[in-house]
Amino acid sequence: MNKTLVTYFSRTGNTRKVAEAIFETLAGDKSLKPMNEVQSLGEYGLVFIGFPVHSHSVPYEVEKFLKNIPAAKKIALFSTHGSLRGHSLSREAIEYAVILTSKTKVLGTFSCRGRLSMQALDVLSQSPEHQEWTEMAVSANSHPNETDLAEAKAFAREIKTRSVHGAY
Repeated sequence: MNKTLVTYFSRTGNTRKVAEAIFETLAGDKSLKPMNEVQSLGEYGLVFIGFPVHSHSVPYEVEKFLKNIPAAKKIALFSTHGSLRGHSLSREAIEYAVILTSKTKVLGTFSCRGRLSMQALDVLSQSPEHQEWTEMAVSANSHPNETDLAEAKAFAREIKTRSVHGAY
């Protein structure tokens, strides 16, 4: 069971770009699939799972997927978000995803910024509770950039090494 899956949920294409960068880096028997096309995780020894942060959390579709991952499956989580790197809004979403996958073996997490749709920014900017976030999100327009994708590739190499050598 050395096969690796890179799966993702993406609406604007940011998470898909990161998934593709991770996929390109991996050697061996591998698959790249949107989350809604994944039928079973049984044949995969390692699964990379990507999602965008929606409303400061994990999208519902992804939450359902994460809750159904078989126990002890080796996984790695990655996300894209509009907030500043390291900000609590992006950290809380990835931390929640880790909680949802507590029965698995989470080998690591990665997140980077991603451009938001102008429609989402317009809607959220009308709400006072989203004011801080919308100000941060505007500066994410150039992401994921080449540096973000290079960091995603480094993350993929590190996770693959952990998976093979049991360093988790």
